[in-house]
This record gives sequence, C-alpha cells and structure tokens, in this order.
Amino acid sequence: MYVSKKIIVAAGLAAFVFLGIAAVKPVKGDHENLKVLPKDISNEALDSIMENYKKALGIDCNFCHAKSKKDPNQWDYPNDEKPEKEIARKMMKMVEKINLDFFEYKMIYTSDELLAVTCNTCHHGAPRPELADEKNE
Repeated sequence: MYVSKKIIVAAGLAAFVFLGIAAVKPVKGDHENLKVLPKDISNEALDSIMENYKKALGIDCNFCHAKSKKDPNQWDYPNDEKPEKEIARKMMKMVEKINLDFFEYKMIYTSDELLAVTCNTCHHGAPRPELADEKNE
C-alpha cells in the first residue's frame, strides 16, 4: 500500500512537470500556403507580423486576404485569388534581400525582430508608397 502511494505521487508530479513544459513552449501554427514565412511559424509571431503589415500599410486583412466562399464571416487565408497577396510576398522577399545584402541581417520572423528596413521604411502607413515627384507637385 505504501509503495503504491509513492508511485501515484511520483506519477502526479511527473504529469505536472510534463504539463508545465508543454504550456511554456510556443504554439506552432498549422498554416497552409505559406510561401515566404516559415511553415512552422508560431501563431503569435504570424499575428504580430500581420499586425505590423497592417500598421505599416494602413490596411486591413481584406487588402490581401479573401473571405471564405462557404462562410463569408470567416477568412480564407490560404486563398491566393487577390493579386495583392502575391505582391506582398514579393515585397517580403525584397525586404529580406535588402536586409541581408546591405545589413547582413538574416530574417527570422519573430514578433520582436528588429530590422534595418521594414515595410514602413517606404510605405509610411499607405498601401502604395508616394513617389518623390508626387511630393514636389
């Protein structure tokens, strides 16, 4: 009887340790159709990156993402029907290349990543950057 209590207590402690470790690890996303961002990016990092894009370009999700045809209240994130989404991918690759080539900075795509060049560098809160000639008119 005394041995079985020890086993129960040890198993309980092991379960708490295992649950504690599982709770600390960041949740990896199960995202479809990621072509530039890492496929194993966490939900937190992806949400943070998308929020930064929204602020830098002064847009909402519907600028690049389409609504679901089955449920118009839901987003169909994997859908590529909007050309802005492919443009965004090209811009992401451009920013990554600029940061690597000119600042020797390899993108890691985390929520606290500091970059030399970002979307905001050119966009300043607008979906399309102003041209220098437009400012002088």
